[in-house]
Amino acid sequence: MAALRDRLTVPVLALGGSLMAVMQVVVVPLLPDLPRLTGASAGAVSWMVTATLLAGAVLNPVLGRAGDMYGKKRVLLLALGMMTVGSLMCALTSDIRLLIVARALQGAAAAVVPLSISLLRDELPPERTGSAVALMSSTVGIGAALGLPLAAMVVQYADWHVMFWATTALGALGTVLAWWAVRESPVREPGRFDSVGALGLAVGLTCLLMGVSQGGQWGWTSPSILGLFAGSVCVLGLWWTQQLRAERPLVDLKLATSPKVALPHIAALLTGFAFYANSLVTAQLVQAPKETGYGLGLSIVATGVCLLPGGVTMLLLSPVSARVSAARGARVTLAIGTVIIAFGYGIRILDSRDLWVVVLGSAVCATGTTFAYSALPTLILRAVPAGQTASANGVNVLMRTIGQAVSSAAVAAILVHHTSLIGGAAIPTLHGYLLAFAMAGTVALVACAASLAIPADPPSRGTRRASGRTEAPRDGALEGA
Repeated sequence: MAALRDRLTVPVLALGGSLMAVMQVVVVPLLPDLPRLTGASAGAVSWMVTATLLAGAVLNPVLGRAGDMYGKKRVLLLALGMMTVGSLMCALTSDIRLLIVARALQGAAAAVVPLSISLLRDELPPERTGSAVALMSSTVGIGAALGLPLAAMVVQYADWHVMFWATTALGALGTVLAWWAVRESPVREPGRFDSVGALGLAVGLTCLLMGVSQGGQWGWTSPSILGLFAGSVCVLGLWWTQQLRAERPLVDLKLATSPKVALPHIAALLTGFAFYANSLVTAQLVQAPKETGYGLGLSIVATGVCLLPGGVTMLLLSPVSARVSAARGARVTLAIGTVIIAFGYGIRILDSRDLWVVVLGSAVCATGTTFAYSALPTLILRAVPAGQTASANGVNVLMRTIGQAVSSAAVAAILVHHTSLIGGAAIPTLHGYLLAFAMAGTVALVACAASLAIPADPPSRGTRRASGRTEAPRDGALEGA
């Protein structure tokens, strides 16, 4: 029985990561109909997406730090449990206020991936760590690519609550399996939890991400948005000072600002920006009316199927990215991934009218994302002490989330300013989409430059394991194939 549990550890954790991604996209097919279904305004309905984003961004570093202090498995089960409860609430109500609260609870699942990666580092032998971490990182794209068409089909052929009953069952299954199959890590970093730091980070990030996500609707120069950005700067500035003075800070800023940690965080922000634009723009482009001259007029179900090859690609190529990291180092893998993303956008710029080219370009971007996302946690793992892996990876995932939020706002701003009237409705022009592709590709190349600037480990450096031994004495050793 113990051997079976050990063999299932990686698949069970990967299931949890995929469920997290599914929870993020599962509401997307519902958005056009939710005002009618709930009796709420379109602005209120948009908070079903925003609430998950905000909660995930705030809870990621907080739960990561709690995992380092109190046990990664314990906090992982808490995150999965909150996700499942949120899904159950969505299944039981049509009240928009309760739905927003429930979606915020589901945002806790964002901590599943960094906590799982930290557990893998602590529990797996070196030869299995790299491929497992690569798979865990890829679950973000895999879950989103699989979840969108499945959710769309449920919404199209059944009552919308059925979708949340299904995700509740999957969440409960994932939680039970994690309780049974995953061992608790013995690695701890004792001390008092920095509640002041957690509160400051929560307020600062909430102001920042609310400003970014709502700027398009409220107006970028409106007093509300400017006030949110000003509040974010003030609160995060005070939080930074408090963290530097705290004996046991929520985030070790001295470590986080070292080149080996700061540059992967910057690369994560830029890669998150470039990755998210692919899904966001592709979904809108293929659903555009045929009257535009470029749109394919596809349904949301067909759109999800178009994104499916990208998810399959991420699943198949995650072991390959681990082998590349083992041979050449994680920073090289990250650089390769970002260049491939830029190449994918180059394909999109050359031709975005034919379906097969759209699918090809999207899959190429997904391929690059696989390499980049598999390398990022490995770079963090080799640069931080074993007792800080969950919190450090939580910050790295937070940077991806901020990148995605900024990407969404930037793409929306471009498309809003490049529209034409089709049947009385303002539809983005092909030129607007091409500008969005060019922007995302340029950001991917900047991420490549950041990855190449990351210092390489000297040959004598080892990697700390949970037992305190020194192993894998070179850059990329955590990525053993």
